[in-house]
Amino acid sequence: MLAATAVSQSAADPLAGLVLDDVPKPEPRPGWSLVRVVASSLNMHDLWTLRGVGHPAERLPIVLGCDAAGYDENDNPVLVHPVIADSDTGLGDETLDPGRALLSERHNGAFAEYLSVPTRNLIPKPDWLTFDEAACLPVAWGTAYRMLFTQAGIRAGDRVLVQGAGGGVASAAIRLAVAAGAVVYATSRSDEKRARALSWGARAAVRTGDRLPERVDVVIETVGEATWSHSLKALRPGGTIVVAGATSGTNPPADLGRVFYLQQRILGSTGCTRAELVGLLRLMDATGVRPVIDRTLPLAEIHKGFQLMIDGRVTGKLVIHPPVRERGREPEGEQS
Repeated sequence: MLAATAVSQSAADPLAGLVLDDVPKPEPRPGWSLVRVVASSLNMHDLWTLRGVGHPAERLPIVLGCDAAGYDENDNPVLVHPVIADSDTGLGDETLDPGRALLSERHNGAFAEYLSVPTRNLIPKPDWLTFDEAACLPVAWGTAYRMLFTQAGIRAGDRVLVQGAGGGVASAAIRLAVAAGAVVYATSRSDEKRARALSWGARAAVRTGDRLPERVDVVIETVGEATWSHSLKALRPGGTIVVAGATSGTNPPADLGRVFYLQQRILGSTGCTRAELVGLLRLMDATGVRPVIDRTLPLAEIHKGFQLMIDGRVTGKLVIHPPVRERGREPEGEQS
């Protein structure tokens, strides 16, 4: 089967280590299921792996791709919860299991024609959700859902700042917070991405670092060093910053005086649980909110997709389609 595999790592030229080639189809194993992939989507996690950030070189080669939607062995449409973990070790929360692994970290990922995952990780795909939309949800939208509702506990009327509008998690956070009745502010250096944030329901979208109309209750932070000072200054006394990434760097100035004097809370957040992914689906069903899809590409053009991500030219999610080897299973976005 065709797959996109990370075979080496380079901070300067990450795509040099990405190879498209035929690899063996996954073998059956007890407690695991085989998924025929219809759609997957790009995440920054894939790029970090190619750059050698947070992924030991001894785990290479490995098939990349954290998100997947397709058909299980009984031809049921499913989406895949990407956190492979023991929920008991995590005290009921698999994201707290010290031995957890995101798909493509220790197990081959979704940029392939077939994928093997624990059967527990399969979630039935609702009829109202296309395969392309489903493939956007597990990492980016699941992360945003956990940040907003589990960690920050937002309610209707809360003021929420989303830094870096346009990224997968940020675009999801804007749309989900708006759907929940929050007043949302967004930032971006891009005029186009600020305009998109407004079209998604943000009350205002300003240039990165510019003053907001008011202080906020919650900041959704995935950018890191470039926006950290602004996040602290935009936050009201007693407010909460939820951090789930740091694409611009992981060592911002702490400004501890502001944090303790204003009693601000800083919470980390990673991925989502299976139950949270199901909760996300229920919210989407109730509100009609759907993922932002920038474009779709065949697996054969995955290098182009990564380059668009590196260049900052992706707004929302970029969906990848593997080859169609079986008649009647067309990976179209409108297919249910």
